Amino acid sequence: MSVKPVYILTGLSGSGKSTAARVLEDQGFFVIDNLPLTLLPQCLELTDSALEDDRDLAVVIDVRNRDFLAQYETIIKQVAALGQPLRILFFEASDKVLLRRYSESRRSHPLADAENLSVAIDQERELLQIVRNSATNVVNSSGLNPNQLKELLLEILGNNESPPLILQIESFGYRYGLPPDADLVFDVRFLPNPYYIPELRPLSGLDRGLQKYVLGQEDCQTFIMHLDKMLGFLLPCYHSEGKSYLTLAIGCTGGRHRSVSLVEEFSRRLGNMNMRVRVHHRDIDK
Repeated sequence: MSVKPVYILTGLSGSGKSTAARVLEDQGFFVIDNLPLTLLPQCLELTDSALEDDRDLAVVIDVRNRDFLAQYETIIKQVAALGQPLRILFFEASDKVLLRRYSESRRSHPLADAENLSVAIDQERELLQIVRNSATNVVNSSGLNPNQLKELLLEILGNNESPPLILQIESFGYRYGLPPDADLVFDVRFLPNPYYIPELRPLSGLDRGLQKYVLGQEDCQTFIMHLDKMLGFLLPCYHSEGKSYLTLAIGCTGGRHRSVSLVEEFSRRLGNMNMRVRVHHRDIDK
């Protein structure tokens, strides 16, 4: 039997397993979808001699096979006893995201006999907790588009350790509504508004002069100090819990001056931590 790790793709329905399987196929993996778990040991023995060019193997296993959980621990121990290394990638997403994805795809949930979709998602999340606890990597796809999910998977394939947290820091204007996918939201409308200073009004938070005005306020420095300390605690906790992507939103009235200045400041501060920081100014040109 091959000593190369075999990847098991599992997790919540609608959380990105199909996308992950396509990414692995593009990387040259031989991918088997919806494999009955009881066949995994035999599958590993057969594919070890049948696969050409020493291709990597990945299998997708989830609740579409109803006997999946009843035999999960037994089969995994059986495979481990054979000396076959496994990497279990568990995919999940928030209830809100899963509900939206099912609404857009119009597909039925594997536990569709549940009372409704929300109940089915809750049941599946509870049923799969034991699988999540044994996972090598937990991938939360809530804030990830297909390209970002691909990027994260390539990080996992190339590194036996957890991939870095991807942090998006976003400025916005309350005038245009809250960012729907934000995980953490902070309101900086308590700071003096540069809009009412004629020489600063045409500028944006990308201008050094305006940043100097906003960041030079005593209350702003106090806010930065407290938020910096809070994020220093929160972000590693989110990462260790398995969150792979997080959006931090900072809002002011119009999303052009104060929030932009602070997003730029925190992108500099957090860029030195073990994470990938991306910046988005949603309303800067409105």
